[in-house]
Amino acid sequence: MKKLKVIELFAGVGGFRLGLEATGKFEVVWSNQWEPSTKTQHASLVYEARFGKKNHSNTDISEVPTHKIPDADILVGGFPCQDYSVATTLQNSKGLIGKKGVLWWSIHKILSEKKNPPKYLFLENVDRLLKSPSTQRGRDFAIMLKSLDDLGYAVEWRVINAADYGMPQRRRRIFFLGYHKSTLRYKTLKKASAWDWIFKSSTIVNAFPITSTTSKIDSFEITDDLVSLSENFNTGEKLSPFKNTGYFVNGTVYTTKTTPTYEGKRTVLGDVLDEEPVAEEFYIPKNDYAKWEYLKGAKKEVRTAKSGFIYNYSEGSMVFPDALSNASRTIITGEGGKSPSRFKHVIQTNNGLRRLTPKEIERLNMFPENHTALDGISNTKRVFFMGNALVVGVVEKIGESLIEKIHLS
Repeated sequence: MKKLKVIELFAGVGGFRLGLEATGKFEVVWSNQWEPSTKTQHASLVYEARFGKKNHSNTDISEVPTHKIPDADILVGGFPCQDYSVATTLQNSKGLIGKKGVLWWSIHKILSEKKNPPKYLFLENVDRLLKSPSTQRGRDFAIMLKSLDDLGYAVEWRVINAADYGMPQRRRRIFFLGYHKSTLRYKTLKKASAWDWIFKSSTIVNAFPITSTTSKIDSFEITDDLVSLSENFNTGEKLSPFKNTGYFVNGTVYTTKTTPTYEGKRTVLGDVLDEEPVAEEFYIPKNDYAKWEYLKGAKKEVRTAKSGFIYNYSEGSMVFPDALSNASRTIITGEGGKSPSRFKHVIQTNNGLRRLTPKEIERLNMFPENHTALDGISNTKRVFFMGNALVVGVVEKIGESLIEKIHLS
């Protein structure tokens, strides 16, 4: 079987590419990485250093003409979580413009303008996408599903916590796959019973098995045009209708809550650590211990806001130092730097308390050794990349499953 050609958007430092290319069945033919808020394009520099400059674009994707993007079999990317509301309509067949700068509409534009659109989509986002915005729970996801339906795609999704399947970090993300109506995968999905697809036949369940928490699969239709959806979807409701697992085909959503099932090997935080001692900069000075303990500890105190408003503040304690016998907590972009923080990881070693090194944090996302090490890239920036990245092992397993399912088709 020939390799599937891939367009990689919002590429960061190449997590999607690493996962897909590890299968030996995918080839990235064009990639784009653009960070709007920074002069030096650090992530793009790392990407080019690891994969080469050929067919890599470091330009705002919303300004790239579609004809400059080559045809491919699959479009992938972890796009930013934004407000996807539909701002206005046009009096033509295209029918909509999303808010300027919202990058979902850049994906939509590519899919709608390509003469030969990708047959498959493989996208990732934070799991709150299923319930945003707070005023219309699930509206943003409904707009995405309907806009893909309008373009001829069925979509399956699952919220996956990498640690539930033996990977070294508790990182919960929504992954979804789109199948164009011209594919056998679409036709198989359209014919399948909801129960059979969700628990037996889907691409994602083949990679990440689940059990049911209920015998009920909810279903509902999304038939409104995008502007009506944007204004009216789920108004006045406290909960999103979208559960952690589901699919959408031909105007109908099927969704249910599921539980992961896994009995294989588990990698934990202790497994990724460098041999001691590591560089001095990662050790916490003893006179800072009290600050770290305060920030990590439980609190009930009276605080005063800048406006002068006085309020009661409380929060629970965190495990301190971090347990080496479990998967790590989620890596965030602010993990780097020496300043004490509630959310940074701290481990106990024979030489005292220390923070994690960039190399250890890369391992928590299952990246290759020193993937982000490059002249001019600080340790803080390297860790920032990992806070934005995905767990490569999740992409690899879903990629393998997709290839298997396409091959069987």
